Amino acid sequence: MPELRKDPVIGRWVIIATERGKRPTDFERIETKRGGGFCPFCPGNEAKTPPEVYAIRDPGTQRDGPGWRVRVVSNKFPALQIEGELHRKPEGIYDKMSGVGAHEVIIETTDHDRDTAHLPVEQINDLFVACRERMIDLAKDKRFRYIQVFKNHGAPAGASLEHSHTQLIATPIVPRRVVEELKGCNQHFDWKERCIFCDIVDQELTVGSRIVCVNDDYVVIVPFAPRFPFETMLIPRRHEHYFEDAYRGDFLSLARIYRETLGRMNVALGNPPFNVVLHTSPCNDWEAPRHYHWHLELIPKLTKVAGFEWGTGFYINPTPPEEAAQFLREAAVPAGPEGSQA
Repeated sequence: MPELRKDPVIGRWVIIATERGKRPTDFERIETKRGGGFCPFCPGNEAKTPPEVYAIRDPGTQRDGPGWRVRVVSNKFPALQIEGELHRKPEGIYDKMSGVGAHEVIIETTDHDRDTAHLPVEQINDLFVACRERMIDLAKDKRFRYIQVFKNHGAPAGASLEHSHTQLIATPIVPRRVVEELKGCNQHFDWKERCIFCDIVDQELTVGSRIVCVNDDYVVIVPFAPRFPFETMLIPRRHEHYFEDAYRGDFLSLARIYRETLGRMNVALGNPPFNVVLHTSPCNDWEAPRHYHWHLELIPKLTKVAGFEWGTGFYINPTPPEEAAQFLREAAVPAGPEGSQA
């Protein structure tokens, strides 16, 4: 019988349609294909992008030239623009504000043909260092209240260029989804004087059936009420409000489990397109988020959002999370480029 499950943080209900029970091989395979052609993100083409705002480089190399390992540039076609004042004004009953923000691209590697799941752990560590440094710098701008880091992999997931990259958008408002999570965290703390994400980590480690992988610092689970099949959540085991606080020499630990999770998705689901989103605490004048707990959400693109979901806000997930976790947990992850497992 189908089952309704409630997300414990924001209270969103999903339908786990067990009678549709889909295994990994039941989904239409949409493998990420490479088309080739000119790439502005490859070394030697630095002049084809906006000037870099941050880079991790070899000693002695010049800005906007080769010699970088991770490079951050402004998006050539930004969703929001860095220039201008932030003006809020009404239009009758409606509200609007000027489209001020920042939109940057973090080029993860010099290797055009290597996806994140196949990068050395040290390279992924550099990616997270670049994210952190840009978030800290942009948070100094008092116009911004939230910095969203995300990754689109493959055209069906929204990627327009195949060279592996992550993006970052600083916005003058806190996204509604994050506000809902903040409220849910505060309510749980008011009732129980505990962080709900810490409670989730403790319970999932005890139960075990929704665990995908775990190390000393992080745990990856399929959530109790996931919207999409094989959706996973990567949560730090230590209570941390801000992603930026994770940097105490343990980005290598994060890099290892992030790559392992992507590797397990690739093996179990046939290299699917996917999205990754970072949820962290707002910046600047937002109330101190003492009870929030940053995390990453990884969502393979296996199904489409249709009329029922748009009309109700419910999601129908055809794969029970316990089965999804088992498939991912049992996937045989190949050795990384440096020879280590995952």
